[in-house]
Formats: sequence, C-alpha cells, structure tokens
Amino acid sequence: MYGLTDMQPYSNVKTRAWTFRSVGCGHSLQVWSDIISALRIYGYDYVLSIEHEDPIMSIDEGLTRAISNLKTIMIREEASSMWWA
Repeated sequence: MYGLTDMQPYSNVKTRAWTFRSVGCGHSLQVWSDIISALRIYGYDYVLSIEHEDPIMSIDEGLTRAISNLKTIMIREEASSMWWA
C-alpha cells in the first residue's frame, strides 16, 4: 500500500510496509545465521552491533532478546583444517 520506502511515522506499526524488529523477531534466526556465515566467509570477524528500534518491545526486552538470539548463532571459534577432505 505504501511501498518499500514507506514514509509513515515509525509509530504507525499497523499500517507501515515494514518496521524495525529485534534480532530473530522479524527475520528468522536462519536469516541471521546466513548473514553471520556470509560475514565470516568473507573474512569479517569483529563487532556485531545491536541497534534496538523495535516499536513493540521495551528497551530491556528487545535488547535482551536480541542478545540471546545472537548468542545462539554466533560463530566463536576459528575454523579448523578440513579434516574430512
């Protein structure tokens, strides 16, 4: 109805074409896992910043949920040699 570049106020959650959501609550954890994997494949192994702007969660709940969800999909260790090949 309003297109991809929806210019309505962010508070119009019901009628916006999209809205910010906490990690794992908008896009699935599979999507986030794919993003983190792609970053690692291309050599990025640094900071993951959480920008919490979810309009339907409190600051504490949105941030806590994002941290919890990211912890389950982060790659923490360096890859070992390809022992199976």
